[in-house]
Amino acid sequence: MELLMEPSRTRGGYEEALMSQVDGDPTSFFQAMSRAQMLQFPHKRCSMVSLDSIRKDPRWRDPNLREVITMLSHPMDPVKSNAAAYLQHLCYENDHMKQDVRQLKGVPVLVGLLDHPKAEVHRKACGALRNISYGKDHHNKVAIKNCDGIPALVRLLRKSSNMEVRELVTGTLWNLSSHEPLKMMIINHGLQTLTDEVIIPHSGWRRDPTEHSRPQETEWTTVFKNTSGCLRNVSSDGAEARQRLRECEGLVDALLHALQSAVAHKETDNKSVENCVCILRNLSYHVHKEVPGAERFQEPVANQVPGLGGNQKKKKEADCFGGKKPKGLELLYQPEVVRLYLSLLTCSQNHNTLEAAAGALQNLAAGHWAWSSYIRATVRKEKGLPVLVELLRSDGDKVVRAVAIALRNLAIDRRNKDLIGSYAMRDLVSNLPCGQQRPAKNLEGDTVVAILNTIHEIISDSPENARGLIQGHAIQKLVAINKTSQSGRETKAASHVLQTVWAYKDLRNSLYKGGWNKSHFKSTTSGMPKKPKSGKSGYDDITLPLMEKNQGHHETVASSIPERKHFIRAGRPAVGLVERKPPPLDSWV
Repeated sequence: MELLMEPSRTRGGYEEALMSQVDGDPTSFFQAMSRAQMLQFPHKRCSMVSLDSIRKDPRWRDPNLREVITMLSHPMDPVKSNAAAYLQHLCYENDHMKQDVRQLKGVPVLVGLLDHPKAEVHRKACGALRNISYGKDHHNKVAIKNCDGIPALVRLLRKSSNMEVRELVTGTLWNLSSHEPLKMMIINHGLQTLTDEVIIPHSGWRRDPTEHSRPQETEWTTVFKNTSGCLRNVSSDGAEARQRLRECEGLVDALLHALQSAVAHKETDNKSVENCVCILRNLSYHVHKEVPGAERFQEPVANQVPGLGGNQKKKKEADCFGGKKPKGLELLYQPEVVRLYLSLLTCSQNHNTLEAAAGALQNLAAGHWAWSSYIRATVRKEKGLPVLVELLRSDGDKVVRAVAIALRNLAIDRRNKDLIGSYAMRDLVSNLPCGQQRPAKNLEGDTVVAILNTIHEIISDSPENARGLIQGHAIQKLVAINKTSQSGRETKAASHVLQTVWAYKDLRNSLYKGGWNKSHFKSTTSGMPKKPKSGKSGYDDITLPLMEKNQGHHETVASSIPERKHFIRAGRPAVGLVERKPPPLDSWV
C-alpha cells in the first residue's frame, strides 16, 4: 500500500500557502520569483513594474517543465524551493507529468536538495518526491532509489526535527516501500532509524523506564502512521525481512506497547493500530521455524501429554528463558499476547485490524513447539473461543477467513476441538453456500475453502462433532457444493468432509433416515485425502494478504466500517491440553 497524497494545504500540510493558491495558475509561483529577483537586484525594486502589467505583455508565458527543472539548480535558494513546490503541484495525481520529470532528469536534482541546509529547500524537494513516488508506475520509485534517494531520506529524518518534514520523509518512504525490490533496501538503510526516531518515541515505550522516564501514552501522529505503514509493507518481504524486524532493538516492544495503549484508551480503529497489528502478524508468521533456537522448543507428537497441568506449564516457561523476563522478539509468542489480540478482536470495528489479529493468533497456534501448545490453551482459558466464533458472523470476508483458519489451528488442541465442534459448527455451516447459490455475505471461494477445511479438522477423529454437523443440516449444502460448485478447490474440500462423515459407520443410520445414501458421499475428485509423508497439511494455505505485494493504489482509512453485532458470550470451562498430528496453517500479509 502507499500513502495517500494530499492536495496542497497551508500550515500543517505539505505545501505552503504559495502552492495552495496555484491550482493550475502559476501566478503565485511567479510572484515568488519576482520577489526573489528583487532580493537579488535590490536597486531595481523601485523601477520594477507590477506583475499584472507583465502578465498583460503578450511576450509573457509560463515556463515549461524543462525550465522549472533547471530552476532547481538556480543559485538562489528561494528559486530552488519555489521550483520544487511547483513540481510538487504539477505531479499531484498526474502520472504523465511524473514520467516527464523523471525523463528530464529532475529526480536526481530533487534528491540532491534533500541534503540542502535550508529547511525551506529540502522540505519542498521532499514534498515533490513524495508526489512523484506515489502511483502504479514503479519506475519513479526506482529512479529515486537509483540516485541514493533512500539513504538521503533517512539522513533527512535523522537531522530534521520539523514535524512537516518528518511527515514528508516518512510518507515518501511509505510510497517507496510498496515496490517489492526496494523493501530490503529500506530495511538496510532505515529500519533502526525509523524505529529509534519514530516508532519508539511516538509509541510511548521506554527502553529503561525509571521514575523519571516511565512509559507514556502513544501519540497517534501522521509520522507514526506513515512509519508503521512503511514497516508493514517491508515486513511482508520474506524470511530475511521478518528476521531483521524481529531483531530490531525496541521495535516489537514499542509496537506491543502502542497496541496496549490503544486498547486501554479505546482507540482501536485508527490506521496506525491496523498497521501495528499487521506488522506483528507478519512477524509471527513461521515464528516457530525462524526464531533462533526454535528447535529447542519442538514437541514431538509422541511426547505430547494430555492434560498438561498449570504448574508444569509455568515451570517449562521459566526454563525457556532461564527465569528471565522475555523481551524483544520473545514477546511475539508469549501467551500474554493472546489477551491483547483478543481485546482487539473484541473492541475494534476495523475489518483489517480484526483480520490481522485473528491471523496473528492463527500463526501463533501453528507449529509443533511448546509455545504453540501454550497459546492454544491460553486462548481457551482466556475465553477467546467465543470471541472468535462470534466473528464468524462478521460481514468481512477476510475476517471470516482468518477466523476460520485460526479455529482450525486451535482445534489441534483436543479440548478446543470439542468446544469448537459444540459452539462453532452452526456458524461455520451458515457461511457455506448451497451449491452455486451463495449466502447473503457472498463470501469468496478462498473463504469457503477455509471454512470447509476447518470443518474437516473439527470432525476428524471426532464422531460427536460429525454428528453435530449432520444435525446442523450441513449435508445438503456439502452435497450441493460437491456436485455443482464451479470451483475445483471447493468441490475437493467438500468431498473430503463428506467422505470423513461417511466413514463413521455409527452415523449411517442417521444419514439414511435423512434421505442420504452412499452415492451422495462419493468423491467427484481423486478420493479420500491422504496424509502426506512429510507430515505437512494436505490443504492449501489460503489466507490472503491484507496488502497486495505490488499494490499501486493508495489505501485510506474507511470512513464507515460496518458494525458487528454483539452477542452474549457464555463462559467456557478451562480444560486440559492435547496436541494432535495435523500441522496448522500460517498467515502473513
